Amino acid sequence: MDHACKKLGSLTAALIAALLAACSTGDKHVAAPSAAPVADAVAATAQPSASTRSSATDPDVAAMWADPTFQKQFVGGYGINSDIEPRVTPEEVAVLESVRPLMADDLPGAEASLKEQMKPDCSAILDFTLGGIQFQQDHLDDALATYQTAVAKFPSFRRAWRNLGLIHVRAGRYDQGIAAFTRMIELGGADGYVYGLLGYAYASQQDYQPAEAAYRNALLLQPENTEWRLGLTQCVFRQEKFEDAATLLDALLERYPDKSEFWLLQAQTFLGMKEPLKAASDLEVIDQLGKSTVDSLHTLGDIYVSEELLDLAAGAYVRAVDVDPNQPLARPLHAAEVLAAHGAIPQARKVAARLKEVRGDTLPDSERRQLLKLDARLSMAEGADSDETAAVLDEIVRLDPLDGDALMMLARHWSRQNQPDKAILYYERAESLEAFEVNARIGHAQALVGLGRYADAMPLLRRAQELRPRDDVARYLEQVERFAKAH
Repeated sequence: MDHACKKLGSLTAALIAALLAACSTGDKHVAAPSAAPVADAVAATAQPSASTRSSATDPDVAAMWADPTFQKQFVGGYGINSDIEPRVTPEEVAVLESVRPLMADDLPGAEASLKEQMKPDCSAILDFTLGGIQFQQDHLDDALATYQTAVAKFPSFRRAWRNLGLIHVRAGRYDQGIAAFTRMIELGGADGYVYGLLGYAYASQQDYQPAEAAYRNALLLQPENTEWRLGLTQCVFRQEKFEDAATLLDALLERYPDKSEFWLLQAQTFLGMKEPLKAASDLEVIDQLGKSTVDSLHTLGDIYVSEELLDLAAGAYVRAVDVDPNQPLARPLHAAEVLAAHGAIPQARKVAARLKEVRGDTLPDSERRQLLKLDARLSMAEGADSDETAAVLDEIVRLDPLDGDALMMLARHWSRQNQPDKAILYYERAESLEAFEVNARIGHAQALVGLGRYADAMPLLRRAQELRPRDDVARYLEQVERFAKAH
């Protein structure tokens, strides 16, 4: 889910830059950015954006300024609706006409010329034009101040509010961006991009209900826009509206079947819908696309374990090792232990063997001990509780006297070997370790009960109950107390 969120953020940043470049010059005759496939949009974000390139080197911008239709609109199309657009005087039209030729290939010159001819009480159209020139040079702070001047002069200037919103959202000032876009909507000027970026701003603040509403309006106006559909999907997912998310993802995956992040989001959606095998199917698709991660494969393995498909689980965990052989050892070790806890000892050994194969020569001593403990635990689970297993555990304890796992396994080993005195020795050592104290005291008490020392066992059980109350231990303590009274 986070990966998809980052992808949407990158796409939105590129979109804002493109919109500002277009809107700064007038938005009726400039082509809006298309809803291109996500891969193309992402690739575009790695290149210099329209906002950071000089217009002199951008043939699209030069062509736009040379377009006769645009020129006519730029110098003469203002003031048609005095409620939403400032009027310009004939003198100000002349100023715009004098500046227009410079805007195709000399933005600094256009900015200087326009500033020189602007008066403090000039039409807000001139301020709006100056803001667009400043933005195209990536002078965002100057552009922001200029657009603010434009709306101060003419509070119902919709396009100026729109560009203010775009700059604020691009800079991560979402509250101010929301306020600017909301003002534009109040003025009756919203379009699909404004609604979409408003949704993005709300979602960035984790306010998903208004974000959902904004994205739905954006999709109503631009149903083919992938960014808005993905943003809406994330919003409904965050609100746990999983059925809505699944429907939206069906459309996304039909359009982009090779997008692993969409398959992953759908897998998470199916998990939210309590349909784990459908989620597993999506995660397998990700693997077939060659886009699996350690996280996705462990999630796949966990699903298979929960469904008692233990061979498939082992296969997923082994693939997770292969994806990143240098990952921290704790996770694949835990996977093997989970399999062992479900009685899948051969499958657990398969994971352990793969770990040894890919990491055996590079394991530091601490991780080597963890693998040795896993081997010992699996051997004990198989009933192969041999002297060799005990020797391995003794070596681990010699290297690390505070290894609680090894101490507990040695104690259990000697209990099964009917040598309670040795077992008690290791239980007592484990009792000094906070994380193992409860289980060590219970095991110690059980060893004492086996020797008929009921009175000695009771304080150990009472202390264990104080630390971590358990119903089964409470019942066992009652039985021991009865035996103690009877003897």
